[in-house]
Amino acid sequence: MPRNHGRRRIAHARPGPGHKPRRPAPESTASGIWIWGIHAVEAALANPDRQANELLATDNAAARLPAGAPPPRIVTARDLDEHLPPGAVHQGLALLAEPLDPLSIEDLVDEEVTRIVVLDQVSDPHNLGAIWRSAAAFGFGGLVLQTRNAPPVTGIVAKSAAGAIETVREARVVNISRALEQLGEAGYHTVGLAGEGQSDIAKAVAGATKLAIVLGAEGAGIRPGVAKACAELARIPIRAEMESLNVSNAAAIAFYEAARHGIPDA
Repeated sequence: MPRNHGRRRIAHARPGPGHKPRRPAPESTASGIWIWGIHAVEAALANPDRQANELLATDNAAARLPAGAPPPRIVTARDLDEHLPPGAVHQGLALLAEPLDPLSIEDLVDEEVTRIVVLDQVSDPHNLGAIWRSAAAFGFGGLVLQTRNAPPVTGIVAKSAAGAIETVREARVVNISRALEQLGEAGYHTVGLAGEGQSDIAKAVAGATKLAIVLGAEGAGIRPGVAKACAELARIPIRAEMESLNVSNAAAIAFYEAARHGIPDA
């Protein structure tokens, strides 16, 4: 919603020499992580595994909260801006909550998650959130990240994922190659998405009752050791004049093909 509520903008005087600019608010504090935006906050409130510490809302946003939501502390949009990182599109709603505990590969296998995403050093939080959202849309139940060289799941990821971080389970592993070996031993067909792949992605995922799709970092792609640990490398056929796709776009296509050729997680 417009933050000036229909009023004319006021030109502020330039700050004096003693003025100190507002320090950017952190995404996480000792009291938890900030999650903002209507879809992300509502999904977090609906997740029984998510502990909510404080809910902030403007008057308008509070009126749109679902029945059963905890009573929010009513604040102004400017107050929310002070709590959140610069540029956060909060839509009048923010939640301070405890991070979710990540699972292990063994947990995903034991819980019979049949569609898993494995990310090899994908570092951009917006791409990570978009991949999470596509995973939820196409029936993937787990997303595997490395304990190092992968961003924490905080507000920017949550906003980009539009609530999907609450439904697609996060797992963290020390070694991606070893995690793929474990998945292979558990009966998963592990498919790495790579430009040099010999198989078309649609053929590579067809018929797999248990599937893990592996995507590499923006630009660099899957590392050689990770590629070697995959059962198969596959590519998305694109026109020759385009070298590659953004990793989140490539993920969405691969997940769609997997959904077309198998039974997604319930």
